Parts: sequence; C-alpha cells; structure tokens
Amino acid sequence: MDLDAFDELLTPRGQRALAEAVELGGTDPVAAATRLRRTYDAALTSAALTQAGLRERARAKFGEDAARMYFTPHGLEQSTRTEVAEHRARHLTEPRPYAPPPADAPPADVPPHRPDAPPHGPDAPPHGQGAPPHGPDAPPHGPDAPPHGLGLTDAPLQGLRVVDACCGIGGDFLALARAGCAVAAVDTDPLTVAVARANADALGLGDRVTVSVGDAAEVRPEEYDVLFADPARRTSRGRTFDPMAYSPPWPVVLDLLSRASRACVKVAPGIPYEFIPEGAEAEWVSYKGEVKEAALWTGQEGAGRRATLLPGGHTLTATGAEATVGPAGRYVYEPDGAAIRAHLVGEVSEIVNGRLLDPMIAYITGDDPIDTPWATRYEIEDILPFSGKRLRAALRERQVGNVTIKKRGSAVDIERLRSDLRLNGEKSATIILTRILDKPSVIICDTSPPA
Repeated sequence: MDLDAFDELLTPRGQRALAEAVELGGTDPVAAATRLRRTYDAALTSAALTQAGLRERARAKFGEDAARMYFTPHGLEQSTRTEVAEHRARHLTEPRPYAPPPADAPPADVPPHRPDAPPHGPDAPPHGQGAPPHGPDAPPHGPDAPPHGLGLTDAPLQGLRVVDACCGIGGDFLALARAGCAVAAVDTDPLTVAVARANADALGLGDRVTVSVGDAAEVRPEEYDVLFADPARRTSRGRTFDPMAYSPPWPVVLDLLSRASRACVKVAPGIPYEFIPEGAEAEWVSYKGEVKEAALWTGQEGAGRRATLLPGGHTLTATGAEATVGPAGRYVYEPDGAAIRAHLVGEVSEIVNGRLLDPMIAYITGDDPIDTPWATRYEIEDILPFSGKRLRAALRERQVGNVTIKKRGSAVDIERLRSDLRLNGEKSATIILTRILDKPSVIICDTSPPA
C-alpha cells in the first residue's frame, strides 16, 4: 500500500471499499478480491483488503479501537499494546517530583552478573558519540512541519506538552493524548505519518495531536515538557537487538535525552545494561506473563531498575537483595520475565523465602507455598540427572501423556525431546530442564495445575 492508495482509502469511496473488505473477512482471499474488483480498481481493492486484514490482527493489541484505526504491517508490528501505552501515559502524567542525584552519587545502578542476565555488548560507544549538532539554526522538522515546537508551543490545551520523536502509527501518542497531553509527533515516512494522522482523527484526538514528516534528530526536546521516543528496531535484515542499529541510532537518542527535561524511551527488553544512561530508571514491562518491552525514564524521581506486571499494575524495584544458593525444597518458583530482565531475582527470592538451585540460573526453590504475582509455583515430585531414557521411564511410570517443557540453562532441543519421549498416558506434567550446581538436571513437577 502506497501513500496514494491510502489517501484514496480515506475518501467516501475508499471507506465503502474498506467496509466491504471488512465484511468479507475470513473468506477466501481470491474470492474477496474478485468480488471487490467488480466495483473498485486493483489498487483500492488491495489497499482495502490489506487494511481489513491488519485491523483484524490489531485487535490483540488495540482491542475495539482496532476497528476504527489504520495500520501498516511494520507499524502494527512495532506499535505498543494499548495497556502498556496507557501505563506509560499514567506514569508520565502523575505528579512525580524530580530529585537530582547527589554530586557524589555512584554511576547508574548496573548490577554484576545475575541469573540469566541479558548479555552486555562489548563495543558500546561513549554516550552522545556521533550525535549531530543542534542549535537555533538547526533545520526544520521535515518538509511540511511548522516552525519550532511543531505548532504546540502556544497551544491552548492544558496538560503536558509531549514530543513523540518516532511516532510510527501512533499507538503511544493516542494514549498520551487521552491522558490529557498535547502531542507533537514526527516520523520520517510520509505514509506512516498519514496513517498516524488518520488514527488521531478516527479516535477523536486530532485536536490534541499534530503529526509531521521529520527526522527525530531534528527534534528540539528542550521546547517540550516531555520527550517520548520509540526508535525503530528493525533493519532490512529483520529485527535488531543492537541499539547502534536502531533508527535513529543510539547516539542520536542519547543526545535527545541529554536535552530533555523529562523523557521516556522505549527499547528492546534485551538492551545491554551498558547502554542505559547514567541516572536513568530502566523499567521492564510484562503483560500477562510475557515480557513486552523496556523503557528508560529520565528527569524524574528514582533511578535503577523496576519491573511492572500488567494488567495488574504490580511493581517491583531493586532493593539490593541477593539470593542465596541451597538445596531443593518442596517447590520451584519461576520468576516473571520482567523481574529476570530487571535483575530482581534476589527480590523475588526474598518474597517467597527461597533460594537459588544454581547461582547462575533464575529458578528459585522454597519450602513454603507462597502466592505472588512475581513467580509461578510448581510442586516438585522428583529431580533427576538429565537423561532422555531415564526421563521417559519416569514419565511413563507416572502415566504422563502430555508434558509442558520449560528450560533455562539447558541446551536440550525441546521439540526433539518431546518427540523422543513418545508419551501416551492420560495425565499431564510440567518438567523443567536446567542446571543444578552446574549439572544438567530435570525437575518433574506435580501433575496438578501450577499456582
């Protein structure tokens, strides 16, 4: 879908084509295209069917709003889930006084290696390296952008003035606008900008959002209350985990952060810790047990590491707790991925009165059945040295025919193991492949559902 086709999609005729395409959802694609081609040209037919398919896929992220929104495939993939965007918007709009660190404060809270810590990139450049110069004579924000401030400097609207430096299709600025912010958004791609504008209008937020074609490097965050940035993490080769390959690249992001009074930058959950700016708070967000993303916050009270669980809103921060290592107890706890990414395994271990089975693996064992949103609990039936033959015999003895396999610190191929087990019993079980004191082991857990 190109810009001309999308513009036509917004016309009355295009809206009729889109409505018909939505009604044909779930039917044979060839039959749907053939039916639409009786009334519409090939370009509009393709745009309508593509948009209808993207709206259906977007329901998982945007809920009922998806039926009124517009998307590009890449924009939908990178866009933030509504619940996460709303969480960030609340975090930004709630009063949070800024407390600058004392002059003798140590560097940012970067802990030593912890169980299952993400790898640290060896070649991270100094902060700000390679960032373009800025000043009063910097170029304007794209070909159709208004003067400095992107049209919001004198906006009559109340609330924070936010600049969204890499807005994509608008998933984040929609939440910010709904929270009462006035948002100036930019993106380098004209089609993406058109889609973002259409989304603001479709959801009745056009009076709070200005979207322009522009380069994030040309944004002047010092003219706003808050900078928000979601750098693209995909190259022509696919998804990238290297912040230097983000768009804009990390030095540009750091330069924007250095000039913003407050900021939030969305990053990949596996960001190496050495890329986290000094004084920033790093937050990892998990939604229904799956780690979705991380965000770096600057210009506010607090620094260090935080994990958040959605939709419940539970938050865990670093306290310096260190987990001990000890023998297996009655239960094994699997910490939520956000807590693991935030290096808060020690804090979770303290919550469940537990200890690590291995000093480098994020499985916690304990003697008490503690209920917590920060870990899933399984009751241990047996622990064996890993052997496919021995494991198969143990599961067959228990009449297990369906097995959930988890692993951490194990090189075993799960699907191959599942095939090799050849189980046919009536019961279900969870098995955990891991290392215990550096020995490959398997934990067989109670066949009843985990807590």
